[in-house]
Amino acid sequence: MSLERYVREARKAKCPQDQLDYFLRADLVLQPRQLAASAAARRCDRSRGPIALGYGGARGGGKSFWLLAQMGADDCQRRPGLKCLLLRKVGKANLEHFEDLRRQLFHHLPHRFNSVRGTLTFENGSQIVAGHFQCEKDIDAYLGLEYDVIGIEEATTLTHRKYVDITTCLRTSKRDWRPRIYATANPGGVGHGWYKALFVQPHFERISRRESKQVREAPAGSVAPACPLAKSPVKAGNGASYRTLFIPAKVSDNACNNPDYETRVLSQLTGWRRRAWLDGDWDIQAGQFFTTFRRECHVIDAFDPRRAVEWFVALDYGFTHVTAVLLGCRDGDGRVFVLDEHAERRWLPERHAAAIHAMLSRHGLEASDLRRFVAGPDCFSAQFDGTTIARQYADCGLTLTPANADRINGWADVLRLLGDLDAGIAPKLFIHSRCARLLGELPALEHDPGRPEDVLKLDSSEEGEAGDDCADALRYLVHSRAPGPKWCG
Repeated sequence: MSLERYVREARKAKCPQDQLDYFLRADLVLQPRQLAASAAARRCDRSRGPIALGYGGARGGGKSFWLLAQMGADDCQRRPGLKCLLLRKVGKANLEHFEDLRRQLFHHLPHRFNSVRGTLTFENGSQIVAGHFQCEKDIDAYLGLEYDVIGIEEATTLTHRKYVDITTCLRTSKRDWRPRIYATANPGGVGHGWYKALFVQPHFERISRRESKQVREAPAGSVAPACPLAKSPVKAGNGASYRTLFIPAKVSDNACNNPDYETRVLSQLTGWRRRAWLDGDWDIQAGQFFTTFRRECHVIDAFDPRRAVEWFVALDYGFTHVTAVLLGCRDGDGRVFVLDEHAERRWLPERHAAAIHAMLSRHGLEASDLRRFVAGPDCFSAQFDGTTIARQYADCGLTLTPANADRINGWADVLRLLGDLDAGIAPKLFIHSRCARLLGELPALEHDPGRPEDVLKLDSSEEGEAGDDCADALRYLVHSRAPGPKWCG
């Protein structure tokens, strides 16, 4: 790549001039997607900016090169005395990999390297510590220490608990520096769920919200396509406890791979590994139940309500767990559209009912317009005082009908409606991009090892995140077709 083109690509990625100067001083040439990631890293400087940046997707996307380049050639050079931790699973591999990259990246940056301690120290006192964890308990060795930057390679090899533990080390006494985490990852692994929820899902939600404002209502008789994944390299999203950024990466983003890597290695993979490691698809993982779900196919950004021939609602009740409510409709061709969701925990039925009425009103509907409003069996069980949850909703103007709670046939219905693009079977189930929780849950569901035709139950976290509540509501929605007897309990 010529210098002129490199400068042009850096400006296109919105890298600040001093960042580009640091890379040029180190004689480093980053590729366009890596430049986008570095530009995103500079947004961590802002007082209300992100504190965590994710970079990942397909294997061979240039993640390791970028991570060390960003930490060593940019962050460590512009702020003297910076202390950085680079974590990777299995220590020997990390040190060998670190040594190879160090020689490749920093031959123009004077530094000292202590191979015994795994520390790299630059002339201005900034330091990178190459840490490792073979077992998760090894993470505890770093707890209580202070790091200005934490880089985690293959973050999905960590459980959420250990990721949270290591974030407690992210603090600084430097008034002119804002601590940040860089976390690279591939889909799959024990940390797939939390990484997707914290970094990936907010990224796509932000894209969907922006695109939905720009897309006009689709003409009657057509389905609006979902916005492409990763249309823009850098988008901000709200993480569970702080703002995050995510940069999707594919093998095609890294021109430094050997020519045969994609065609003779990744392209030969099958199943979830191919979609995860070649395509960088975060909606796939080992054991996934709904392997035919495709975000680019099943997610829509617009819908003309005049197409609906009937409307219906499904509710999965919870108090400690989430109460999930989905609004759906069917068109004249038998296609099902899930157009809105309500999901909250620790709310009383009266408060949920008010939110449900508001959700209906957003779509020009009233409770009387619904063909059916089905709910799970918990709503019809008598409580200690003899009343039922269904009765409490009825008092708020919402008459519930028992849903068909057959799990195996219910999930089979969802699978059937999703279709199978690879087999040429067109889908008949579409989900609006505003249904963020449902879209996060559906791809994460796995087969129950003891009952393969069923979905493995997945409880939400203590904070009410993840779980399968919206997915259960979807099962009720599509499997409870005929209106049953009115039952208020």
